[in-house]
Amino acid sequence: MGKLYLEVVTPARVVVSRDVDIVVAPGSEGEFGVLPGHVTFLTGIMPGELRYNAGAGSESLAVTTGFAEVSGNRVSVLVDAAEKAGEIDAERAKRAMDRAKGRLSADRTSKDVDFVRAEAALKRAVARLKVVQKSL
Repeated sequence: MGKLYLEVVTPARVVVSRDVDIVVAPGSEGEFGVLPGHVTFLTGIMPGELRYNAGAGSESLAVTTGFAEVSGNRVSVLVDAAEKAGEIDAERAKRAMDRAKGRLSADRTSKDVDFVRAEAALKRAVARLKVVQKSL
């Protein structure tokens, strides 16, 4: 089987740029996987865990919203933010998760809480914690 070229890019930096065997990402329509020879497509990326395997190794990133394009044997992921496990402050992510849960537990008729933002913050925090836990 051939290789895929994976590139994960944020506005600040290139996070991953390498040949891999498989990519699994959180798409707007659900999680999707890409192997060499995959059909061309474009999809939204949702906050979650992006995984990829290269040889015997497996890596994970916490990603936020963005887009992914699969074309030929190339997977380009453009997201607002992407973090490897070693870059994530687990305590900060835990505090963010707790704050988001607190906001989401408020009365849904409250005008003081932006529930869409709180839900997005919760998804980001959960993704970060999942990536950190997998690396332990």
